[in-house]
Amino acid sequence: MAAVCAGDLAAGPALGLLPLVSLGPAFAGLVGGWRRTVLVGVVAAVLCAGLGLYSDLIGGRRGLTALLTVAGVTAAGVVAAVMRQRREAELASVRSIAEVAQRVLLRPVPRGAGPLRIAVSYTSAVAEARIGGDLYEVVTSPGGVRMIVGDVQGKGLEAVETAAVVLGAFREAAHDEPDLTAVGVRLERALNRHLAGERFVTAVLAEVGDGPYATLLNFGHPAPLVVRPTGPVTYAAPPDRALPLGLTGHSSDAPLPHTVPFAPGDQLLFYTDGVSEARDAAGRFYPLKSRAGLLKDPDPEAALRAVREDLVEHAEGPLHDDAAMLLVRYREGHGD
Repeated sequence: MAAVCAGDLAAGPALGLLPLVSLGPAFAGLVGGWRRTVLVGVVAAVLCAGLGLYSDLIGGRRGLTALLTVAGVTAAGVVAAVMRQRREAELASVRSIAEVAQRVLLRPVPRGAGPLRIAVSYTSAVAEARIGGDLYEVVTSPGGVRMIVGDVQGKGLEAVETAAVVLGAFREAAHDEPDLTAVGVRLERALNRHLAGERFVTAVLAEVGDGPYATLLNFGHPAPLVVRPTGPVTYAAPPDRALPLGLTGHSSDAPLPHTVPFAPGDQLLFYTDGVSEARDAAGRFYPLKSRAGLLKDPDPEAALRAVREDLVEHAEGPLHDDAAMLLVRYREGHGD
């Protein structure tokens, strides 16, 4: 408004800048509350009237048009401000509900379980969202520490609902069933009651007991990354590729559990394809294996944070898919 006044005084009334004073209440309605918009509108009207008197336009058609423009834009700005504040209040309520849903669906994992140190990272691809289709859980059972990391096909509320079914079934089965194969059967049975059509869930189940190894059961999920204090970084790939949960009924070849050495000092990084398939501007996938050095931080949460920051930097902006990571460390010196 000051720029418009200065331009109008410098150029004279012939240029016709006076109606542009209404830009003040227009922008005020976009960024401020309705009271601020009214105040800016009053100031704009005073400036418009003052300039109209100075230029001897207040009694003519141009002066009246300018005043009516300021009044109309101010009224529209007030309505816009009220509607925007109402939507902001609704969004704040939705965010609060989402945070509660996150605590119920994706509960904080224990930082320590038996010989393990555990950290988790979850980044939703949906703007302002806290939860999505990726899932994880850690349960201490009589058979050892059991974990799941999975990815539901699709996004949105249907994916969240499916993730809730999988997590609920896993939390019960992990306590009740004698081995991972039986846990997988329970998950498949729960999904068959819930899913319709060709929807599916990729998942990897893991169990760490007393022995120096981890047992894995992979349902079409990306293989976990194995990082040892010495030696090469490898993927704990299953001996045979299996179908995801929800589709195993279409094949007679159910996934078989396999073991990987897991001793003090070793790390297992479970992740979803939002991590491994994140692309940079040139279309290159995120080189997770070559970034294993980021996991050397003594604090597992700090190590995952470094990987997440590097992942976002690689993608050069927000991720296009949900990205979950679960880092499991076998404490050095345990059992010595």
